[in-house]
Amino acid sequence: MEKLKQRWGVESNFQLTIIFIVFAITGSASAMVSKPVCFWLGITKADFGFLFTPIRLILIFPLYQVLLVSIGFLFGQFAFFWKFEKKLLRKLGLGFLFKE
Repeated sequence: MEKLKQRWGVESNFQLTIIFIVFAITGSASAMVSKPVCFWLGITKADFGFLFTPIRLILIFPLYQVLLVSIGFLFGQFAFFWKFEKKLLRKLGLGFLFKE
């Protein structure tokens, strides 16, 4: 845990616990939200067959990113998750979205 705290720049075990809770809630929430969003967009397993799962996963990715920062904000960890998001998006080649 100490290595993880150092890597993420986390001060306490309590903060680390909050971060883990946010990750857990966000994962569950993004999976739950993706179902109605797919329905709203008209993306059904009957229409897309074996492509339904990859399409849903692609849809979940941006939902997850938004939810992660939002839920992190609600738990008082906005700064950590915003920094985390920027780092992730830079690794994906989308760093041009953020000016330093």
